[in-house]
Amino acid sequence: MEYKTLSNGIKMPILGFGVYQIPNIDECERVVSDAILVGYRLIDTAQSYKNEEAVGNAIRKSGIARENFFITTKIWISNYGYEKAKASLDASLAKLQTNYIDLVLLHQPFG
Repeated sequence: MEYKTLSNGIKMPILGFGVYQIPNIDECERVVSDAILVGYRLIDTAQSYKNEEAVGNAIRKSGIARENFFITTKIWISNYGYEKAKASLDASLAKLQTNYIDLVLLHQPFG
């Protein structure tokens, strides 16, 4: 895997696996597990995809240390604003079964 070093020194894989339109938890967990097996380490999900829990399950079950993954999620538009964003990120952390997210984006920042 090739990586891009970000301005904060974190290395991000240049190729990632996205889980948009895979809302079925079992199917999502299976395809993420398969992606991990073939070498993907950047996994892109979002609150609105409703599959953060499946992504977290696949990562946990992989047996690969969390620091070897780069996890991206997105805050949905109804969660904008400090308090809502904070609460929604706490929920994402719980679903992803991790204590940090590598990249958090605003989903549809222009509405």
